[in-house]
Amino acid sequence: MSYEKVTASVQARLRQIVGAAYVLTEREKMLPYSHDEVTDPSYHHLPEAVVLPASADETAAVVKLANTCHIPVVPRGGGTGLACGAVPIYGGIVLSTERLNHICEIRPDGLYAVVEAGVRTADLQAAAEARGLFYAGDPCSGDSCCIGGNIATNAGGNRAVKYGTTRHQIYALQIVNPTGHILSVGAPLRKQSTGYCLEQLLAGSEGTLGIITQATLKLFPKPPYCSDILAVFPTAEAAVTLASTLLQKGILPTCVEFLDQTTLHAIADFLQEPLPGQADGHYVIIEMESADEDERDRHLLQLDEYCRAGGASQVLLAEYKKIWHLRKSFAEAVRAESLCVSKEDVVVPIEREAELLQKIAATTARYRLTVRLAAHAGDGNLHLNILKPPAEDYDAWQRRVQAHQQELYTYIYQLGGRLSGEHGIGYKRKQLMKKFTNPEELAMMKAIKQAWDPNNILNPGKIFDLP
Repeated sequence: MSYEKVTASVQARLRQIVGAAYVLTEREKMLPYSHDEVTDPSYHHLPEAVVLPASADETAAVVKLANTCHIPVVPRGGGTGLACGAVPIYGGIVLSTERLNHICEIRPDGLYAVVEAGVRTADLQAAAEARGLFYAGDPCSGDSCCIGGNIATNAGGNRAVKYGTTRHQIYALQIVNPTGHILSVGAPLRKQSTGYCLEQLLAGSEGTLGIITQATLKLFPKPPYCSDILAVFPTAEAAVTLASTLLQKGILPTCVEFLDQTTLHAIADFLQEPLPGQADGHYVIIEMESADEDERDRHLLQLDEYCRAGGASQVLLAEYKKIWHLRKSFAEAVRAESLCVSKEDVVVPIEREAELLQKIAATTARYRLTVRLAAHAGDGNLHLNILKPPAEDYDAWQRRVQAHQQELYTYIYQLGGRLSGEHGIGYKRKQLMKKFTNPEELAMMKAIKQAWDPNNILNPGKIFDLP
């Protein structure tokens, strides 16, 4: 694919739009924008310029210039992605939303917030809590990821079992389309049937259809009571089966998270402290919201009953900060073991999770792979991290990883699953997307992209390739 370069004259026009201080062209300053959280340098690509607009108008002017000059534009939020979705594989311009970081409005009467794309998820959660409200989106990278990136990847996180993914939090979006026009789609309405639901099409499109500049997001009243339970199970299969059991019993937890025993030991080593029950099996962390004390007590008794009936050896009331610090240390613990990791992000129907775990155990043993595993067990999303041993040749390791992927994904699609539950396809999983997606479905996606972005300048080479 051929694009024009960011010439000196284009740089000058960019400086006129956003100000000289917000156009970066020095290699050292652009290096952080050459990658996301994927540490493998083979996926890193340096942009020709990094632009930091401060408004939708500036964003639109940058995109309009790029479209006219046929220069690719790669939108970037917090840079916390795990699929190389914000990597500028064709050079061009990285457009960072980090200056679009204002919480514009919080409406307790309407239960929604209006925020710019560069607002950190944790900051929106804190602002909502200060008003006695609750923002349900909760990716594990919430302290550093941004709302725009959450929407672009349809981030899931811990609370998806009850509240859904990021797309379920959206009322409306303001976007800049690939030709540089500002559009508003959706509205803060409880229901509407007025044409295509474009805000939902944009959610999960990974910056290929538009650059999100502002979002209107749902808020909820803060739950009066919230309890966290730690259950320890002797087998991984029994642990992940709990989520399906609870839902069948009419119990809707906020979170059901799983960590296998090997991963627990890795996290304990990283945190340099022993974990309760780590020698006995596998963790399930359950969070339950309750309206009053009586309902809370009833929930705790039910959870204890169903956990023990499912084979749990221990059922403990957990300290919120400690248990969630442990869960959210998963990625850091893996990074401490190896900087070269293949991160799989698979999703299957929740009733098939135990089957998938058995398959993973068998295939990773056969391919001699070192793995760490965590899961959002309540929604069927498993994170399988495959670590490269320090002394092993990279190419030999990659061959085994890729052979394993082919077998694993074939099985996952037989179970009714998909490649990605929340991290997206980006650049890294593009070839897997091509192989495992129905060709007619993929053709429809490409047709939408070509209609919206005829010059293919917005985040090209992500999800799929165009002719």
